[in-house]
Amino acid sequence: MNKEIYPCLWFDGQAKEAAEFYCSVFKNSHITHESPMAVGFNLNGKQFLGLNGGPMFKFNESVSFVIECDNQDEIDYYWEKLTEGGQESMCGWLKDKFGVSWQVVPSILGELMTNPEKAPKVFAAFQNMQKFDLKKILEC
Repeated sequence: MNKEIYPCLWFDGQAKEAAEFYCSVFKNSHITHESPMAVGFNLNGKQFLGLNGGPMFKFNESVSFVIECDNQDEIDYYWEKLTEGGQESMCGWLKDKFGVSWQVVPSILGELMTNPEKAPKVFAAFQNMQKFDLKKILEC
């Protein structure tokens, strides 16, 4: 059996607002269904469910969504959109206005971090950055 796996995000009555926001940020995205309790949405071909679960649980950094970006313009775009009303952190991490954690990273980062010669220099460069500066990373 090949069953789809997708995240369910617990919101305090803001599931529709969050789904609309995320669909506005990510191209090729749309709300798939909604009820008073939940909103289904699709972001770039990935299914999500937003649940109006109440105030009992809050998001934290133990779960984050990674956005691999091919260039600085993409990094800047997602960083600007997702930090609006949210909170910047270090090493490409941020929290959006709903408290969901995201990592906005260069798509080449994995390749650079597995290169034994470049990895220490790349790490030293980005550990002091909030938003990634791709030019500085590639200079390492």
